[in-house]
Amino acid sequence: MGIVNRTPDSFFDGGRYLDDDAGRSRVDALVRAGADVVDFGAESTRPGAAPIDAETQIFRLGDSIAYAVSLGLTVSVDTTLPAVAEHALRLGARMLNSVSLAPAATFGALAARFDADLVLTHCRGSMTDMRGFSTYDANGYGDIVDDVVAEWTQAAHLALGAGLPPERLWFDPGLGFTKNAAQSLELCVRLTELKARLGHPILVGPSRKSYVALSVTEGGTPAGPTERLGGSLAAVLDCAARGVEMVRVHDVAETVQALAYQRAVSAASKRMTATRSPNHEHGGGAACSTA
Repeated sequence: MGIVNRTPDSFFDGGRYLDDDAGRSRVDALVRAGADVVDFGAESTRPGAAPIDAETQIFRLGDSIAYAVSLGLTVSVDTTLPAVAEHALRLGARMLNSVSLAPAATFGALAARFDADLVLTHCRGSMTDMRGFSTYDANGYGDIVDDVVAEWTQAAHLALGAGLPPERLWFDPGLGFTKNAAQSLELCVRLTELKARLGHPILVGPSRKSYVALSVTEGGTPAGPTERLGGSLAAVLDCAARGVEMVRVHDVAETVQALAYQRAVSAASKRMTATRSPNHEHGGGAACSTA
């Protein structure tokens, strides 16, 4: 999933794609890079960001969604407002990406009506209420997986109860959202457990986030958003190895290349295992013919 932020204040690329020409160019670049889904957002999800009303979000989105749909792309809209979600769905979007559990019932009904998918991201409260990047009380969770599963499942029941088919519902652990770096990292480590317990496809968004920089910083100042590509790619590869179905990233070309290498290594390993002789499997020497 490639990101198109039609915002002036997103933490990494705010202001780059505000006008329609820049938005279309960004879509074209994501297509060339190999994005499978294009995710449009018109409201920043950085900590402390002010809420943006539906009319302003729709204005900011401009012709981006219609343009991407005209290219045959799978389009997602990143919003928590029903009016923005319905606007995008009427233009042909096929995924709602909510960074809040609050609109679960309304979004479930909307997604069901338009035969779309819904991503529910675990987060406690709004972006405006978050104190800072990857800042959260170390004692804010008991067992973080237990707590996240319980809170997300409660919202999921509302979405499913509104008519959303289970296969249309996605889980996003909300890395960095009302979680400190250690808590986000633990969720990544336990993604296989989350997948088994929830039974829904998983979308993760580690791209350029502060928890990535904080996780690899031993004293000193962590790298800023423009210096986090290496950590972001490592996070994506680790999450992919743990079975997630989709990654939401700013750097699509680099991510596609890294994932392709990971798949090539996996395929080569399987071929080598399949062709290895029984003697080699048990540490023996050259194989002998028994014809």
